[in-house]
Amino acid sequence: RVDAMKRSMENQLTRWLQKPRRKPLVIRGARQVGKSTLVQNFARSQRLKLAEINLEKHGNLNGIFGTNDLDIIIPELELLARTSLRQENTLLFLDEIQSTPYAIAALRYFREEMPQLPVVAAGSLLEFVLAKHDFSMPVGRVEYLHLGPMTFEEFLLAMGDDMLLSYLKGFQLSQPLPQTAHQKLLQRQRQYLYIGGMPESILAFCESRSLLNTRDVHRSIVQTYQDDFAKYSREPSLSRIHTVFNAITRVVGEKVKYANISREDRAKDLKQAIVLLTKARLLLPTYHSSCSGIPIKSGISEKIYKLYFLDIGLLNYLNGLEWSHISALDERTLINEGVLAEQFIAQHLAYRFEGLEPPDLFYWLREGKTGNAEVDFVTSTGNTIVPIEVKAGKSGTIKSLQQFAIDKKTTLTCRFDLNPPSVQDLSYRARQKQKVQTVNYKLLSLPLYLVDVMHDVSLKVLNEE
Repeated sequence: RVDAMKRSMENQLTRWLQKPRRKPLVIRGARQVGKSTLVQNFARSQRLKLAEINLEKHGNLNGIFGTNDLDIIIPELELLARTSLRQENTLLFLDEIQSTPYAIAALRYFREEMPQLPVVAAGSLLEFVLAKHDFSMPVGRVEYLHLGPMTFEEFLLAMGDDMLLSYLKGFQLSQPLPQTAHQKLLQRQRQYLYIGGMPESILAFCESRSLLNTRDVHRSIVQTYQDDFAKYSREPSLSRIHTVFNAITRVVGEKVKYANISREDRAKDLKQAIVLLTKARLLLPTYHSSCSGIPIKSGISEKIYKLYFLDIGLLNYLNGLEWSHISALDERTLINEGVLAEQFIAQHLAYRFEGLEPPDLFYWLREGKTGNAEVDFVTSTGNTIVPIEVKAGKSGTIKSLQQFAIDKKTTLTCRFDLNPPSVQDLSYRARQKQKVQTVNYKLLSLPLYLVDVMHDVSLKVLNEE
C-alpha cells in the first residue's frame, strides 16, 4: 500500500501537469522523504512514459548542461533515458539535481524552448549547491513543491485502515466518532509516534509488522544524514553541525539558548550550524511572533525561536526510546511524551499547505515580571489567528490560551490532547489597565490524530459564530 498509495502531493502534481503555462517543477525536501517514489508513482498513475535520469550517477553531464543549449543537452538525455523526449506523454525526471549544478540553471531553457515537455527535478541540499556557484535558481521560470514526511492519514492509508481514514476525512463536530474508532485511532497514533513518517520506515512495518525492522531503517537514515554533513561545510564548522545535531534531543521544543547546546562554541557559530541543518530540512525552526495581525510571519523575531526535528520516528531513535517505552507510557502522565506530542503536531503543521509553501512554524511567548505565558503554536484560519496548545495526556491547564485570548482578543483557541473532540464556550474575567473585562472565546479540543483536519474544523467553528 505504501508504493501504490495516492499521496495528497499527487493531486498537486496533477494540477501542475494540467496547467496551460506549465513550468519545470522542483521537488524539495530532506533525503529519504520519498521524492523519487512520488514522481514514479505519479507517472504510473497518469500513464506517462517516465524518462528518469539520476544525475548523481552522471557527473559528466554538468559541463553539458553548462552549455545551456538544448540541442546539445537533449540528445545526451535521450541516450541515457533510452527514449525520445519529443514524443507525447513523456515526463522527464531529473533526480538528485543538486549533483549537477548547471542542470538547475538550465531548467529555464526547458520552459522557454520545450514548454510541451513536462520536466520534474528533485533534490536535497539545493541551497548549499547554489551558495557555491555564481548563478541562482531560475526565479519565475520554475515551480516548487515541498515534501515532508508522510502524515498520520497517509500512515493509515498505508496500513490499510480505510475505515479509520474515512472517519478522519469526513469528521464533523456534530457527529462524534464512535468510541471504538477513537480508541483504535489512539492506538495507531501511538504506533506512528514510534515509526514516524519516513516512507521506508512505514514500508518496513507494513511488510513485516515488526517494529524492530523500523528501528533498523531509522538507524540507516540517520547515518545517511550524518554522512551528508561533510557536504554542508568543512572543519571547524563541521564539528558544530554534529554538536547541534547531537543536542537536538535535549533542546527540542524549548526556546533556543545556545549555552544549552554547547558552552564551548560561540552563539554565532552554533546559529550558523542551525541554519545549515534547517536548509537541509532536518530542523524545523519555530519563531516567536507578536501575533499582532495577519500574516503571522510579519511579526516574528528571528532571535527568539525553538526547534523541532524533521520526523518523530527519527527523533525517537536519536533519543534512544524503544517501543517498550512508548507503549508502556501511562495516558495520564505520558512521561516524556509531552515533547513527542508537540513534535507530532509540529511536523504536520509545518507542511499543512500540501507542499505549496516551504515549511514554517510560529509560536507566541510573553515574558514579563508578573509571569510568562507561552502558546506552543499559532496558525491562521482565514483572518483569525488561532493559538494552539498541545497536551500529551487527557488533562492540562489552558492558562496560556486564556492569556492569549485576553491579550490578542482572539475568538477561537485550540487544544490538542487525547480526549474526544469538543468545542466549548468559555468566559473569563480579566483585569487589564485597572479595568475588569470579560473575555469570551471558544475552545476547540481535538485529539492529536485530527491535526490534518484542524483548519477545516476551525473554519466551520468560526463561521458558526
